[in-house]
Amino acid sequence: MNYQTFEPDPELASLIKCYWILENPKENIPQQQTIVPDGCMEMIFHYGDLYKQYMSDDQAVVQPRSCVFGQLTQPLVIEPTGITGIFSVRFQYEGFVPFATIPIKEMDDKAVSLDQLFGEDGIQLEKEVLECRTAEEKIKTVEDFLRKKLDDKAIDRVVQSTIDTILTAGGQIPINELSRQTNINRRQLERKFSSAVGLSPKQLSKTIRLQAALKLLLNNEFTSFTDLAHETAYYDQAHFIKDFKDFTGLTPKEFYGENLKMSSLFYGSD
Repeated sequence: MNYQTFEPDPELASLIKCYWILENPKENIPQQQTIVPDGCMEMIFHYGDLYKQYMSDDQAVVQPRSCVFGQLTQPLVIEPTGITGIFSVRFQYEGFVPFATIPIKEMDDKAVSLDQLFGEDGIQLEKEVLECRTAEEKIKTVEDFLRKKLDDKAIDRVVQSTIDTILTAGGQIPINELSRQTNINRRQLERKFSSAVGLSPKQLSKTIRLQAALKLLLNNEFTSFTDLAHETAYYDQAHFIKDFKDFTGLTPKEFYGENLKMSSLFYGSD
C-alpha cells in the first residue's frame, strides 16, 4: 500500500489542510474499511477503480469518479472494487465554504459529484486530473481550478475563532462557554457554524475529542481503555464508549487493531 500526503501552496493553506494519494493492488478478498469523522470535507478523484459505499440500510452504492464528500456525522464503510488509486484534497474544517455552490449542510454524509457542484467546469476538472501522471501535476491542476473558483466569501471570523478555541481545548469546552466567549447567543452561533462547517460546534467538539482518543490508540499511548477515557476527559468509561461507538460503529476494543490501522489513513493522522 502506498499512502502519501502533500502540503498545499501557502496561499491556499488557510483553506486546504493537505493532499493525499492512496494506491493499492486489487485484493483477492476486498476488505471493508471504516472511515471515521474528522471534521474535514474532501474532494476525491478515483483514478483507479471505484469504491462501494455502504448506506445505513446496508445497501451499497458506487461512489462517483470524482466528488466532494460532505461532513461525516457517522462512520462511513467503504470497499474497493478493484485497484485503488485515489487522489484527495482535504480541506480545513471551514475550508470548502468559499467554493460551495450548494449549502454545506446539505452535503453531510454525501458524495456530491463535481459535475453537480460545478457543472461543465467540474467535468473538465475531473478529466484534467485523471490525465495527470504525477501527484504534483494533480495538485497544480486542482490549485489552479480552486484559485479561479475562489470568490469573495470570507470565512466568518466568529467561526474561525470558535474553531480555534475548540482545537485549543481539545474539544473539551461546553457550547455555552463558546457562546459566552464569542458574545453571541448559542442559537446564532450554531447557525453560523453549521452553514460554514456543516457541523454544529458540539458535533465538531465531539469529533476533535474522538480524534485525540484515536491518535492515542494509534500511537499506543495508553495503558487501558479506562485510562484512555480519563486521558481524553470523558465523564466516565460508559460515556467514552457510547461516543466512540457513535463515531466508529464499534467499541474501542473492537476497533483497536486492523480497523485502526486502515482508518488512520483517512481520518487525518498527518
